[in-house]
Amino acid sequence: MAVSNILESLNEAQRDAVAGPMGSALVLAGAGSGKTRVLTHRIAWLIQTEGVSPYSILAVTFTNKAAAEMRGRIESLLAMPIRGMWVGTFHSIAHRLLRMHWQEAGLQQNFQILDADDQLRLVKRVMNILNLDEKKWPARQAVWFINSQKDEGLRPKNIEDNSDLYIKTHLQVYRAYEEACERGGMVDFAELLLRAHELWLNNSSLLQHYKDRFSTLLVDEFQDTNTIQYAWLRVLAGDRDNITVVGDDDQSIYGWRGAKIENIQRFTNDFPNSRTIRLEQNYRSTGNILKAANGLITQNVGRLGKQLWTDGNDGDLIKLYAGYNEIDEARYIIECVKQWSRDGNRFCDSAVLYRSNAQSRVLEEALLRSRLPYRIYGGHRFFERAEIRNALAYMRLLEGRDADAAFERIVNTPTRGIGDRTVEEIRKLARSKNVSMWRAASDMARAGLPGRTRNAVANFLKLINLLEEETREADLPDLVEIVVEQSGLKAYYEKERGERGQARLENLAELVTAARTFDPDDEFVFDDDAFGEQSAEQVGGSEPVELSLLEQFLNHAALEAGEGQGDPNQDCVQLMTMHSAKGLEFPLVFLAGMEEGLFPHRMSLEEPGRLEEERRLCYVGVTRAMKQLYLTYAETRRMHGSDTYNRPSRFVSEIPVELIQEVRSQSLTVRPASRSIRVSSIGKDVEVEGTGLRLGQNVIHAKFGEGVVVNYEGEGKQARVQVNFVNEGSKWLMIAYAKLESVS
Repeated sequence: MAVSNILESLNEAQRDAVAGPMGSALVLAGAGSGKTRVLTHRIAWLIQTEGVSPYSILAVTFTNKAAAEMRGRIESLLAMPIRGMWVGTFHSIAHRLLRMHWQEAGLQQNFQILDADDQLRLVKRVMNILNLDEKKWPARQAVWFINSQKDEGLRPKNIEDNSDLYIKTHLQVYRAYEEACERGGMVDFAELLLRAHELWLNNSSLLQHYKDRFSTLLVDEFQDTNTIQYAWLRVLAGDRDNITVVGDDDQSIYGWRGAKIENIQRFTNDFPNSRTIRLEQNYRSTGNILKAANGLITQNVGRLGKQLWTDGNDGDLIKLYAGYNEIDEARYIIECVKQWSRDGNRFCDSAVLYRSNAQSRVLEEALLRSRLPYRIYGGHRFFERAEIRNALAYMRLLEGRDADAAFERIVNTPTRGIGDRTVEEIRKLARSKNVSMWRAASDMARAGLPGRTRNAVANFLKLINLLEEETREADLPDLVEIVVEQSGLKAYYEKERGERGQARLENLAELVTAARTFDPDDEFVFDDDAFGEQSAEQVGGSEPVELSLLEQFLNHAALEAGEGQGDPNQDCVQLMTMHSAKGLEFPLVFLAGMEEGLFPHRMSLEEPGRLEEERRLCYVGVTRAMKQLYLTYAETRRMHGSDTYNRPSRFVSEIPVELIQEVRSQSLTVRPASRSIRVSSIGKDVEVEGTGLRLGQNVIHAKFGEGVVVNYEGEGKQARVQVNFVNEGSKWLMIAYAKLESVS
């Protein structure tokens, strides 16, 4: 390929980064500025023009997908395969080194890599040998401690406990875990990086060999490197200026899992002869979206600094919607997505982003109710999440002791000393006697098990019975809260450090909210009448079984989980956390839950540097939008079982006011004021054909009380109306079954 062909598609700043002189460089690549293009073109330029051998290039990135894409683009640019060049993730390159130099690294030749589940199981075995009570010392917490120490380059011998019981206990586990790994020839993911770093430090001749071999180092997503990754690179680079790093300090959002923004900020000090190139021209978003992102991120101090711009048009203003509550917020988002589809766009070109996983529940319910296909990107639907399924399993066992699947799921969750072998014995006895596992466990708790195991099984059975007694008179939300608390699940997840543990606790709190807002009548309110033109009486069938409210709630959860994810190839609305959205782009984006305490997250106000990371996360969310961006928040939101009244997020006010347009719902928006109801005059007195009702008319429902009709769909018996009730909020009801009475 000719030199001109490599450069012809690049802008001026990109050309400077690609065709600059040999030596070190820091490329600050703003969102949507073509960083991958620059990195791959730089490698092609070095090979094609500077005569650098592919054999002497080491290119590092963070995902296998990105590494494969990088290699493919380079081969496409050069129109030839590139043999001998190392392109991969930190972990894959470290693994390759350790396989080649296992003796120097002090490993067994056929060492085994532990995945996350394998590591957790091994830690549990070690803690069992140490006689540590996992109720007090959860294995996941120990795993987090071990991995975080390795990410900092620390072995047990490098750590002082300072008479701190937490550190002292986990150091004990760390030492025993290391010994078990050595004996079994096992290496976890964090160990790959630490061992590869120690390989350099302990073998000077080997380090010199690879310094001579890799004359050119290139690193993608440099802002996401942690302590051990940067140390490994720093040792390999040595004193020579031969490293090019590409990253964006404004998109450093993984501090909670060890990434150090300080690495990109200190690069020019560690490599004083390096050049800094800023890629600021954006090829993704409209001018107004970029101005909003710039206005937001300039509030952070200590930035390396850049301003995104585009030679495209300014586009639409950023829409800001204030929902009365989270249900109204979700309804408005669905309304906009429907309009987006009616305008000829695909659902998959729209994305709803949120700070907390727990926010997805209300959005999912609104999408299901509207029959819109959706997909949770990079995660599970609300009722499919492990902590939610665990809590529901406890409730299922309260509802009926013969629920074997629920029994198996929670008999040792949280861990209580009932191992797989014991569960298998219970299962065999249940099969042989043709009884439930609960019944079999009850028999074995009286006889047939060793003393310690018998006590553990008996204590579990006692716990369920006590839960039943304590929840017998409780209403549904109190029942859920009691189960979450007294089952030990809340305490169990409180001990799981980091963002993941916090997300689990928020999901459990949202489950209480789901119970508080659950209405079995709503289970039969859909866009379409389930009976078509026939009435329920005409369809016939057996008399319906009277179910308890808990049973109905459990069925509701099972049905929603049973909907399953949208097929990745199906045209689906995309739902995801803002962390999951990094690297993606969508023509239409909603940032939901823009409220103080939710985003920025309340925890960010308690730790130094976290607020700025939250702002960077918001910057990432804003820059996912290509054409249209909506910011939404709820004036009241039910969280942890109670209504909270929230101020709009500070991030909203940090966007220049001239870029924001406050909007109202495309249909009628109704908001209660104190205890009275008021309705917009838009569309008032419009008749709901064939029903005798009008928009704006006051009505009474036997269960929900007084409300006002604010919207409708269909006509006659097939019509359904949206009623905003004084005490119950907004609900959609089918006229045929609602039995609404008119109030003058």
